Amino acid sequence: MKEIIIKSADSIRILAAAMVEKAKSGHPGGAMGGADFVNILYSEFLNYDPDNGNWQHRDRFFLDPGHMSPMLYSILAFAGYYNMDDLANFRQWGSTTPGHPEADPSRGVENTSGPLGMGHTNAVGAAIAERFLVARFGEDHAHKTYAFISDGGIQEEISQGAGRIAGYLGLHNLIMFFDSNDIQLSTETNAVTHEDTAMKYQAWGWNVMTINGNDADEIREALKKANQETERPTLIIGKTIMGKGALADDGSSFERQSSTHGMPLSDAGASYEKTIKNLGGDPHNPFVIFEDVQAWWDKINDSKRQVAKEKNAVLAKWEAENPELAQKHRDFFSGKAPEIDFSAIPQKNNIASRAASGAVLAYMAENVENMIVASADLSNSDKTDGFLKKTTQFVKGDFSGAFLQAGVSELTMGAIANGMALHGGIIPVCATFFVFSDYMKPAVRLAALMELPVKYVWTHDAFRVGEDGPTHQPVEQEAQIRLLEKLKNHSGHRSMLVLRPADALETSVAWKMALENTSTPTALLLSRQNIPDLPAATNRYQEALGAEKGGYIVYKDDGLIDLVLVGNGSEVSTLYDGSRLLHERKGLRVQVVSVISEGLFREQDQAYQEEVLPPGLPTLGLTAGLPVTLSGLVGPIGKVLGMESFGYSAPAKVLDEKLCYTAENVYNQVLKFMDQ
Repeated sequence: MKEIIIKSADSIRILAAAMVEKAKSGHPGGAMGGADFVNILYSEFLNYDPDNGNWQHRDRFFLDPGHMSPMLYSILAFAGYYNMDDLANFRQWGSTTPGHPEADPSRGVENTSGPLGMGHTNAVGAAIAERFLVARFGEDHAHKTYAFISDGGIQEEISQGAGRIAGYLGLHNLIMFFDSNDIQLSTETNAVTHEDTAMKYQAWGWNVMTINGNDADEIREALKKANQETERPTLIIGKTIMGKGALADDGSSFERQSSTHGMPLSDAGASYEKTIKNLGGDPHNPFVIFEDVQAWWDKINDSKRQVAKEKNAVLAKWEAENPELAQKHRDFFSGKAPEIDFSAIPQKNNIASRAASGAVLAYMAENVENMIVASADLSNSDKTDGFLKKTTQFVKGDFSGAFLQAGVSELTMGAIANGMALHGGIIPVCATFFVFSDYMKPAVRLAALMELPVKYVWTHDAFRVGEDGPTHQPVEQEAQIRLLEKLKNHSGHRSMLVLRPADALETSVAWKMALENTSTPTALLLSRQNIPDLPAATNRYQEALGAEKGGYIVYKDDGLIDLVLVGNGSEVSTLYDGSRLLHERKGLRVQVVSVISEGLFREQDQAYQEEVLPPGLPTLGLTAGLPVTLSGLVGPIGKVLGMESFGYSAPAKVLDEKLCYTAENVYNQVLKFMDQ
């Protein structure tokens, strides 16, 4: 048995080296060193169904160092998800084996990994999701979440947030292997750090073990102990050998070389041919699985099928005994938005959109049972406390509530939310001040790439944050995040929905849009200050439903229109007030437009777009962000009034006056614009 285990691990090394060599691009060294761990994990511990990668009750494996994809694709080939042609086409156009893995559970890939630190933080989110679901459906639905991290991931700052939160919550269902080979891309790790990683994780409340990460027996024993742990997440520090098995031209060892981290063996200074021969392979025909290795894995995969079959039988019995819970479980994992009557949610008059969002969240806390809300230590300011007041926060041993106090760690929170969405069965929401979305952008970008329906609540959306000053006043952030509305995902759709509602009831509609958007992330940009309600011809909520087309006419004077005023968020009410001055003083007939999402608006038919923004008419936009935010809406003869500097520290009303965000200034600017 020991011989076949070693041969299987060496097969992973051969395939990993061959994939990179053929592609003339990639990272073979780490994959060759980590092969022993994944070999034991997949063959002896990880529960999966070789015939159904999407099996809900599988254990999850999250790869953090995406550059080690050759290792992942190789072990997944043994598990039945890839073939040798897939591996031979590594990093090529149209292949199923991109240079860094992209989420595809049907092929065993749980997460899109690349930016270091993200993958294991996704695993924390998935482990939280599992505990949340077990608290509602019972231990029959329990499973393990495994993560694989490297020196780089340990060093990325996000690892502190992930380690702290996992330890605080006692996520004993989380087991992480640290591939500690002491080699980085350009140097050895001792050139950048002398920290005691084991003590750091122990201080966070983790169960920590240090082993020889290339010894199958030690790996097996560590995984057994980790699976028996009932109080703490586990970190297995595996001391591994970068480029294990690599040889130089003279037949000497070429292991532990930084050069093998990020280039083919032949470019790194090793001998590709001698390395493959040393590992038992044929350098002229490396893309094969040895017959005895294949036979061994056939037996393993048959046993995996049997375990899945037995688990499914247990769950079928549970479903028969618990029909209502079973239906709820199916609903959670259906990917469909729950049906909510947003018109029934009461909203106070003339309130901040963050407060209006809080009212919606309070309602959803009692009506959307699989929603988890997280806040970066700002729940009373971002108004997610509306949700928290109707539930409880997660604590060690108790996941009956639905609120995650993430602490001051926006990037960690965003990556955890991605992990929840990747796990399935959860609607994740995370909140902070909009200006701190800068800390979250890497996680948001990955959510867009992975097409995850995470909801972002970003409050304090403009300079009207006031006395806190420019460090807390977003100016350029809206322009940045709306770029993702212009970028298509791999499905060919707009990669994100960004919504900045203009009053309380438009905020209710924005939340309706967010909840019903089940295919991409959604951002809600919400005000700190109160906003006057927009006028209603009959029913403001029904009229605000126009936002579901991305933009709509808020108000229109009778007769032929002379000009159009367009904006979103807080500025729409200012434009409306300015339109009344223009009508009263100059007899101008004005159309006021709210465009909550330009990306969505531009997907409407041309006739509708021209009805809302008639071509050929003077169009003036007003934004609290950069003018470019609205430049695509005002047209060639239009003009945008916006911020061209950072904000200042002063009360919000003073800032509006000083920065000319008033109805009077709209009036004056329109007259100048019309003259021109």
